[in-house]
Amino acid sequence: MAAKLVYNIAEEEAYHDGQTIFKEGSSGDWIYVVLAGSVEVYKESNKQKHILHILEPGDLLGVAEFFGGSKRIASARAIGKTTMGIIDRDFLEKEYNQLSGQFRSIVQTITLRYIGQIERSYGLNRREGPRYSRALSLSFKDRQSFLRAYTGNISSGGLFIKTEQPLEEGCQFKLKLQLPGVSDPLQITSEVVWTRKPEGSQADTPAGMGVKFCEISTTDRKLLIEYLGAGK
Repeated sequence: MAAKLVYNIAEEEAYHDGQTIFKEGSSGDWIYVVLAGSVEVYKESNKQKHILHILEPGDLLGVAEFFGGSKRIASARAIGKTTMGIIDRDFLEKEYNQLSGQFRSIVQTITLRYIGQIERSYGLNRREGPRYSRALSLSFKDRQSFLRAYTGNISSGGLFIKTEQPLEEGCQFKLKLQLPGVSDPLQITSEVVWTRKPEGSQADTPAGMGVKFCEISTTDRKLLIEYLGAGK
């Protein structure tokens, strides 16, 4: 086990084939190293599994959570008989704290960007609450001008905007959403998590973009939830 010679291993854990090492969303930010066997790292959305990585001996697991300070961003399970080493936490923190503040900031920025890319790739499938079919008018600004569009699919955590001019994935923008019976539009900071270009659209899958809500005031969120609940 060459990895044991490279890292300070505080503890070893053995897993049988198919056994879960940790689940997405669980707490824990210690870093593992694969000592023997293999590990499947995956996310689940809409009852589908999306494999992110297959780790082999010497590979690390949990680095993003350690540097990003987040919960587990994916699930991990053993493939075959697998041995994992937990790298000594005191050793990691000592080494990390010896870095300059500027370099630590760079590491954290890169890590959070990676986490954001993973979440954007699968985030829309984990919207808050059920989706509703609603025809609502809205507007948003691209680099040149304000665009008007509408949504036919919305939840309390995001929506689909039908538009021939979708913004780029990862783009954050201010969305103005008009609810029936409400005088002023809701002001929602939103982020594009996926797009469908006009050339890839069909009658039942129009061009547009899937959007998640990032920031919304307490008042506007209450109005949105009440509107969705009243239309059930």
